Amino acid sequence: MNAQTYLAYDYPLLSAFWTMLWFFLWIMWFIVLFRVIGDIFRDDSLSGWGKTGWLVFVIVLPFLGVLVYLIARGKDMGRREVAQARAQQQAFDTYVRETAAGGRSSSVDDLARLSEMRARGDITDAEFARAKDVILSGAAPAGHASSTTSTPGASVPSEPDR
Repeated sequence: MNAQTYLAYDYPLLSAFWTMLWFFLWIMWFIVLFRVIGDIFRDDSLSGWGKTGWLVFVIVLPFLGVLVYLIARGKDMGRREVAQARAQQQAFDTYVRETAAGGRSSSVDDLARLSEMRARGDITDAEFARAKDVILSGAAPAGHASSTTSTPGASVPSEPDR
């Protein structure tokens, strides 16, 4: 044991600092290792054999494999991560826009509601058929489809019960 290491164990505070430093480096190593493995799988430009080769290299010789990967492909690793973050943000923004603009129910939900109304006897078969045609054609909003009334003399074939 050299003098500097021995000095660290003579003073409890330096020993605690030394232990925390090694623990921090150990945690950082695992973070880098898992990020490299995640990047290997995320990269679409690598073939299956390329991914297999890098993965075997990183698992068999972890320190050397990770360092070589970071040197060889580290720059593109950051670009792929930024591209993935942008894609996730865009997907989230699209979801929020669709949800906020929506509030509209789908035609499947409208047809299910109409079917329930017909089963309860709230609307006739002719009214159900007309409302169903309106929903499937997309001509009017769903809220107006269920308020369709029958017109005398209108020839609308009734739907058979299923």
